[in-house]
Amino acid sequence: MRQSNYSKAEIILENVKVYCEYILNGKPPVVLIHGFVSSTYTFNRLIPLLQKHFSIIALDLPGFGKSEKSTSFVYKHENYAKLVAKCIDYFNLENVCLIGHSMGGQVALHTARIIPEKINKLVLLSSSGYLRSTNRWMVYCSYLPLFNQMVKQRIKRSNVKASLQNVFYNPSLITKEHIREFETPLKDKNFNKSLIRLLRQREGDLRSDQLREIRTPALLIWGQEDKVVPLGVGKRLVRDLPNANLITYEETGHFVTEERTKEVYEEILKYCGMEEVR
Repeated sequence: MRQSNYSKAEIILENVKVYCEYILNGKPPVVLIHGFVSSTYTFNRLIPLLQKHFSIIALDLPGFGKSEKSTSFVYKHENYAKLVAKCIDYFNLENVCLIGHSMGGQVALHTARIIPEKINKLVLLSSSGYLRSTNRWMVYCSYLPLFNQMVKQRIKRSNVKASLQNVFYNPSLITKEHIREFETPLKDKNFNKSLIRLLRQREGDLRSDQLREIRTPALLIWGQEDKVVPLGVGKRLVRDLPNANLITYEETGHFVTEERTKEVYEEILKYCGMEEVR
């Protein structure tokens, strides 16, 4: 159960309305960053455990979850990182541990590059890596009049349960709550517009030479059966990041926060030099 100082708010960051959930208890801060077409719900099971040891800020990135589906925000990893940096300033945080899942891991890496003095540690959960920017042909197509309608229809026909089966190793863990939480943001009238903007604007992931410049200690956690971001990406990241370690779990897919909640929690505690409260 979450503590009584658990709060929800909509704040303005980089001229965008951003939904965030937070627990400020005077303990070391962690900032939680979700992945593509996801939300703070990614950390739903992890937050009640982390709150024993940490102050927690979890935010929905623009375009996703309960945050604004902005048609003016430029959907680049670098701009997401700037927004996370503004969030850290908003809550007046220092010595932050950034925890990023999937695309959120890439955002965390960008954030560590722009404000290294405020980031103490990185925890990258099945982090995206080495993806290239959208090819020019697809960018050009996105400006065609029918493209918006095509995306709308694709979203309308999307099968959330089938998508979740792709991120879980064990599909029996998928609940009606999972389906509802991931389905609801897709119904926002501007979701398709923000998704198209992200398609056009997203730059490629950090290159190997850029990763080698990040000195912040990093813990990488991966499911060995991850079909979304294969383990090979994690093995490559751990070679490129100067101060990184990789932990993997058998019979685990992309959604490690759901399938290995307790194990991930315990690894974060160990990594941060803390002991479990019993």
